[in-house]
Amino acid sequence: MKNLLPEKEYGILKKINTPVKIQDFLDQLKINFEPEGDTVYSPLTVLKKRVCHCVEAAILAALALRVNGQPPLLLDLTANRNDFDHVVALFKKSGKWGAISKTNHAALRYREPIYNSPRELAMSYFHEYLDDQGRKNLRSFSPPVNLKRFDKQGWMTTTEEVDYIPEYLVRVKHFSILTKNQIRNLRQADPIEVKVGKIVEWKKTGKFIG
Repeated sequence: MKNLLPEKEYGILKKINTPVKIQDFLDQLKINFEPEGDTVYSPLTVLKKRVCHCVEAAILAALALRVNGQPPLLLDLTANRNDFDHVVALFKKSGKWGAISKTNHAALRYREPIYNSPRELAMSYFHEYLDDQGRKNLRSFSPPVNLKRFDKQGWMTTTEEVDYIPEYLVRVKHFSILTKNQIRNLRQADPIEVKVGKIVEWKKTGKFIG
């Protein structure tokens, strides 16, 4: 791994050698509002620009985990048409699952390694997965996806975009978390939950923040 990555970037990733340190590092990076159109920055590009959205952050987190001896795993959370999908990096500690997450909102953030399965972890996001109308929109999750499947495409070392990773996440099998009857009987979130969900960490300025 050390021979594949540039020395500077390898050194950065080697220093963030725990999930907590990786999460703290991602929290310092600005949110990528994609002012010039959709992007899927590679980890090296994120480290250069110091900006990322959830997918880009998850891919970077997966690489940091790999550099430090853990598998580079992603979990895709899919919403209905009222909301956006979300991607997190997965890790295990003492046999339990946790997640590293980049978001601009108060919810959908880091998960402590206390969950027995990826499904249990995915379900922990359900009541936070709200839109401005208070609708609960999370519908399915993927199995853990190991990014080593993309090693031949150079995802760890390229400065080109790695859009093939989220494209694969869309195609992979997902597991539904609700029945149709459960969906029909969902209660809308309380107004205070919706209010909290509107809190953002980074303000959109209209200028490129890379």
